[in-house]
Amino acid sequence: MTVAIASHAAVEPLAHSAGPCTIVIFGAAGDLTKRLLLPALYNLKRSNLLPQEFAIVGVAHTPISQDDFRSKLNRDIHEFATVAVDDQLWQQFEQRLYYLSGEFQDAKMYQQLHNLLTQVDQDCGTQGNYLFYLATSSNFFCDIIAQLGAAGLVQEDNGHWRRVIIEKPFGHDLESARSLNQNISHVLKESQIYRIDHYLGKETVQNILVFRFGNGLFEPIWNREHIDHVQITVAETVGVEGRGNFYEGTGAVRDMMQNHLFQLLTMITMEPPVSFDADAVRDEKSKLLKSVQPFTAEMVQTQTVQGQYGEGTVNGKTVPAYRSEPRVAPDSTTETYAALKLTIDNWRWAGVPFYLRTGKCLSARVTEVVVQFKQVPSLLFRDTSIDHLTPNFLVLRIQPDEGISFQLGAKIPGPTMQIGAVKMDFCYADYFGTTPSTGYETLLYDCMIGDATLFQRSDNVELGWRIVSPILDVWAATSPQNFPNYTAGTWGPTQADALLERDGRQWRVGTA
Repeated sequence: MTVAIASHAAVEPLAHSAGPCTIVIFGAAGDLTKRLLLPALYNLKRSNLLPQEFAIVGVAHTPISQDDFRSKLNRDIHEFATVAVDDQLWQQFEQRLYYLSGEFQDAKMYQQLHNLLTQVDQDCGTQGNYLFYLATSSNFFCDIIAQLGAAGLVQEDNGHWRRVIIEKPFGHDLESARSLNQNISHVLKESQIYRIDHYLGKETVQNILVFRFGNGLFEPIWNREHIDHVQITVAETVGVEGRGNFYEGTGAVRDMMQNHLFQLLTMITMEPPVSFDADAVRDEKSKLLKSVQPFTAEMVQTQTVQGQYGEGTVNGKTVPAYRSEPRVAPDSTTETYAALKLTIDNWRWAGVPFYLRTGKCLSARVTEVVVQFKQVPSLLFRDTSIDHLTPNFLVLRIQPDEGISFQLGAKIPGPTMQIGAVKMDFCYADYFGTTPSTGYETLLYDCMIGDATLFQRSDNVELGWRIVSPILDVWAATSPQNFPNYTAGTWGPTQADALLERDGRQWRVGTA
């Protein structure tokens, strides 16, 4: 059944346009810019959330003129925009586009950037407020930030703000993450650093905080007394899509588990913050990650699963084995699937298992959090025809159809006592309508207004790496002998099903 929801007319957003600023995009000629950042900024312009005093400066290696850059972005926005492009609005936007070509390690280029930004301030009235977006390979992060510091471009004075957005991956392991944090902290204050995770731009992810802490119904039962276990699934139907060289040095844990899944985990499990202030929220995330029971070598063997896909069929199309992908070693031991069981040692969650899984070339594209509640005692029904009771599930759907559903039991009409499972379902699109977006709009806007709530702090990043490092170490020392161990188009290796079956449980969707 579908739940009826009260009118939302009284809770219209109170957002206002950001203040004057210039966004400098390093890597402006790349895919991230044309596919996501440019459409997101255009959507903000459509929503009147960009200031009139606004400009974008693209920086890349490609030696093209400013006019050619504007022409390129004109083609890109018409190809990748999430809505029909308003030509008049785009012309206004296009006049605020600037371009500078150069090498990211070249100090002279940063002096040229300094001069260009001074000109942009005069032309567009952006008042010396700069947002630097590092849409580049992680190999350039330290070089770019060091050069920005040397050129005086990140110094905040006379009321000007300077912020830097850093894309993932933020480090390759705990040691590299610590080193990166130390290097950039020599140039930037923590308040200037915005480590972005695009998953936190999704409406349902942000709604987790409202759902938990804004409804008196759920928070009192959000604990070990009432919850049996929690499942977090991030399943993809795509493979490595030509990025074999990148994925060979990454794998599923580094690519998805350490960041995206752990972000979902912390929002589901953290204690109520004292406010929605950025540090208050991130303090609670930090406490939660510190409470995750560390993995021993023995636990890695029994509580984690790694997999790699072989040839199969996904959505009716034949998919080659991972080892047959371009720029992938024929004997690769890189995992394209990972599942783990972890526990949280605190008063709220002691004894509640959390099952996390992610993989490529799986049967369906789905991201969801499943909270299964404990079964009630069946004593009341012992003299009826009911031999077992179906547990209650709460499902938070992140993609593709964002929403929330709750499964409960109800009596089936008739003379005998029979119980059927019914579902109350809330779908964002049905109630609020669809808002075309890339997922980056909220994050870009938050950075422009100085709200770091949805961005990772240095300690959160390092704590995430601390959890997965023992797993990666054991896997590296004991290379799997049975790869590939699942067929593309299935739900992953059977060992992942066994991970839950040993505890008398099963995945809510996609059992092999």
